[in-house]
Amino acid sequence: QVQLVESGGGLVQAGASLRLSCAASGRTFSDYNMGWFHQAPGKERLFVAGISRSGAVTRYADSVKGRFTISRDNAKNTVYLQMNSLKPEDTDVYYCAADRSMMVRSRWNDYDYWGQGTQVTVSS
Repeated sequence: QVQLVESGGGLVQAGASLRLSCAASGRTFSDYNMGWFHQAPGKERLFVAGISRSGAVTRYADSVKGRFTISRDNAKNTVYLQMNSLKPEDTDVYYCAADRSMMVRSRWNDYDYWGQGTQVTVSS
């Protein structure tokens, strides 16, 4: 089992920045690829970014390329999502997730463990 706890969400104005953190405990953190997803009420959970075990490989949704950066610190068992130039359409609950597979994947049902989510609200 892997336990994931997100933090860092909040209410900001358009153009501002936030950094989300996801602290992992349980199994060996570096054994897992990590991902960030977002979800609006009643809608599908959508991929934001993913990072490989070592951090060497990253993937991004087209909507966040150039604005968001995913990173990880395996010594601290933490994955981050730096969110810059935030837009009102980025408003959602953001979840981190862990995946035991060999590739950085983008479908929510490929991931094995999930955090409880953190709310990000961007006002115009």
